[in-house]
Amino acid sequence: MGVLSGPLPLVPPSARRQGDSGGGPAVVALGGGHGLAASLSALRLLTQELTAVVTVADDGGSSGRLRHELGVLPPGDLRMALAALCDDTDWGRTWRDVMQHRFTSRHGVESPLDDHAMGNLLIVTLWELLGDPVAGLQWAGALLGARGRVLPMASVPLTIEGDLLSEVQGSLRVTTVTGQAKLAVASETGNVSNIRLLPPAAPACKDALEAIELADWVVLGPGSWYTSVLPHLLLPELRDALCRTSAKRCLTMNLSNDTKETQGMSAVDHLHVISRYAPDFTVDVVLADPAVIADRDEFERTVAGMGGRAVFGTVGASTGKPVHDPLRLATSYNDMFGEN
Repeated sequence: MGVLSGPLPLVPPSARRQGDSGGGPAVVALGGGHGLAASLSALRLLTQELTAVVTVADDGGSSGRLRHELGVLPPGDLRMALAALCDDTDWGRTWRDVMQHRFTSRHGVESPLDDHAMGNLLIVTLWELLGDPVAGLQWAGALLGARGRVLPMASVPLTIEGDLLSEVQGSLRVTTVTGQAKLAVASETGNVSNIRLLPPAAPACKDALEAIELADWVVLGPGSWYTSVLPHLLLPELRDALCRTSAKRCLTMNLSNDTKETQGMSAVDHLHVISRYAPDFTVDVVLADPAVIADRDEFERTVAGMGGRAVFGTVGASTGKPVHDPLRLATSYNDMFGEN
């Protein structure tokens, strides 16, 4: 009993695909980690035609272990995106908590399950049963009742590499750092530059390219600028799709400019990073909380140089922490969708 008598179908009966009947604009949100989760928590309140395209370069923690041991895509950011798409109901909240649950060994007891997220194990199980990452994520989404689809940005695991400029005994030194986890730690002691993806011409997820082509809006950010936002513009096929799409493009700024990855950078510096790595990428709207914009005129001029207009709205949580409030962010997105 409990043994599968045959292969699972690739698409669960309850899974919806973009283009099915539903309300709201077709939106593709790109990013990773907590930033993408914040964006999805807001966007799921506005549309049923929502697709998340998620970074697959994580190599730390539970995701890194599964990637190394099993040779799979790192599931952590994909799990967080699925959890963010759960409804605010008993069913949705329960499955969200199941997906985010982490195992903790008893004191003094070593366990291979320690610090693994339950959702990571569930996703990898579906991948092994189905032999298809996209189908596995569809099944997971159907189980959770997720309001939207979650897709990996690439069909193979990616590695982020960058150069770290640091001062050692009064002299500047450039060090190459490979791996997202190592880069995050190293960025605390120097400035990160020359970010690149390995392999440099990895294949993008075909479903993600199709979703971008059919979208009404694409939303990039918020999130860790170098490791969650920028990678989508470093993958050639994905960057080309984002530049070619007829969809309107929104870039959502972070609520804190001075993070581990972006020490000493202003909001305008963040925009220059995007333009440096993807000069052909234009925007229609850049959404920013006025609290993090030091020079509003300069910011607006820079956005205009990228082809768009700046939209300012209070989107941070009332706690004062640099965390987006889903309802406030949804209000800004809704106004933005209605005006364009």
